Amino acid sequence: MARPRKGVQFQHRGSVAGRRASVSESDGVSEPTSPTRHSNMNGKLEPNKEEDETPPQSEYEKKKQTFITRTIWSLVMIAAFFVCLFSGHIYIIGIVTGIQIVSFKEVIAIANVPSRAKNLPFTRSLNWYFLGAAMYFLYGESVIYYFKHIVLVDKVLLPFATHHRFISFMLYTFGFVFFVASLQKGHYRFQFTQFAWTHMALYLIVVQAHFVMNNIFEGLIWFFLPAALVIVNDIFAYICGVAFGRTQLIKLSPKKTVEGFVGAWICTVIAAFGLTALLIRYKYFICPVNDLGANIFTGLSCSPNPVFISHAYQVPSAITHIPLPGSLAIPETLHVAPIHFHMQVFATFASLIAPFGGFFASGLKRTFKVKDFGESIPGHGGITDRMDCQFIMGMFTFMYYQSFIAVYQASVGGVIEMAVQGLDEEGVVEVVKGLSKYLAGQGVVGDELVACLNGVLKKR
Repeated sequence: MARPRKGVQFQHRGSVAGRRASVSESDGVSEPTSPTRHSNMNGKLEPNKEEDETPPQSEYEKKKQTFITRTIWSLVMIAAFFVCLFSGHIYIIGIVTGIQIVSFKEVIAIANVPSRAKNLPFTRSLNWYFLGAAMYFLYGESVIYYFKHIVLVDKVLLPFATHHRFISFMLYTFGFVFFVASLQKGHYRFQFTQFAWTHMALYLIVVQAHFVMNNIFEGLIWFFLPAALVIVNDIFAYICGVAFGRTQLIKLSPKKTVEGFVGAWICTVIAAFGLTALLIRYKYFICPVNDLGANIFTGLSCSPNPVFISHAYQVPSAITHIPLPGSLAIPETLHVAPIHFHMQVFATFASLIAPFGGFFASGLKRTFKVKDFGESIPGHGGITDRMDCQFIMGMFTFMYYQSFIAVYQASVGGVIEMAVQGLDEEGVVEVVKGLSKYLAGQGVVGDELVACLNGVLKKR
């Protein structure tokens, strides 16, 4: 018969109860535990969740915080914009460039599939390459057109200017060839979708931003006033919608109402008169840019476009004969600058057509099930969320200006372009001799200069 082992104890319910009792007794004499902690099943101290957890914010608090953030950043953006506006054209060009780059990034991002992009390392690189090629072409077109007198007389820049379009085409061709060479089996649909999406983003953002850039070169009023009208319309659409809105305008934006849409149009037309009357007083706004270093203090000088000069208009007799009190009597002749009539067209487009750029952006976001294009601006979302109406407005401004307002005259840059590209060196020399003789005949330069110039040119 086996002998029992010494020191071996068998657990019984009684012993467990006794152990629990001993623990409770020891607890009774131990130091009190921290009121913010309690013991878990393993005997470790944990924070008291009930006391440490902050209560969730109410819906009112969330809206209040969003409103404060949105207001602060709105004031910051407005202040920064006006500082750049008064500092000079080059700063505004920098803002437009930054906006189009960030907007392109946001639009590309919403269609990106990270899991696929990891297996295709060149997808994002190609997107940025095509952006760079497009910006090189469009910026180059603007610089060559508006600064011919500088680019075409520079020995280094002249080859780039004369062959700019061919260089741009070859840049695009290299990207196209690289895209085709990078196609991988099993990813064709995704790669071609990204290719098409990139080109759509280039057209909707970069191409339209190019026209905004040209508006800046034509005069700051063609940049600032259309943008201001879009903002004014957006503000009054909200105010009129809250005050009178009853009928839904479009399903893409359920909060937009017909009453707000029409009320904002009326308010924008009125605002256009006041803003135009203010801005046409300053040549800094109405003069085309001829010095990128100019600012609000140095100003610009030019012969104003006739559209800014007041004209006399006869009021129809049927209107002037309306019986009104003396102070309200309608005069037979009104002196108004034609720009006021043009700005009514701009106000109408900003009110009735430009908002559809915002509706298009709303549809795009609904397609990809995102609330905003990004988080570039706290409280506002992405840059694209704020610029969705501005791009189409800028393109309309350029087309309207070139069709109905621009005055086409011979310019120094145009004459130099004709001489450089249409004549050989001997022809250019003859032009210089002829111009020197003309200036001497007008008394602008002396005969000594003409003789010196002819002597230098004969040695060539």
